[in-house]
Amino acid sequence: MPYLTENSIKGERTMSQGFVAQYAAEAARQIDGVLDLDSGVLVSLKEALGVEHDGRGVKVEFGADNSEFVTITIYPICRFGYVLPEVAWNIQEKVKRDVELYTGLIVDFVHVQVMGVQAEP
Repeated sequence: MPYLTENSIKGERTMSQGFVAQYAAEAARQIDGVLDLDSGVLVSLKEALGVEHDGRGVKVEFGADNSEFVTITIYPICRFGYVLPEVAWNIQEKVKRDVELYTGLIVDFVHVQVMGVQAEP
């Protein structure tokens, strides 16, 4: 059975911010009270120019030295009539659970910045 030596290559795992953002966006959209995610002006401009953007309405930042730690910011548009702190808490819990489960990363923080409140269409 081979053993690891100083010169052995154990392999490296890399993950793009877009990949993580997709899981976070999908988790946030599943929360009761979330109407959609706000992509912001820059992403809307990129999409208008035909540039694809993964994880619309989500910002992902990896820890120093590209470690396994990640900070996620979600920009939801919430439904009118829901208690915003409860919606934000549910987003934080679901995003943290799903991202850690499906990516193996450790979520340090999930920030929620409510971008608006709208009545259902």
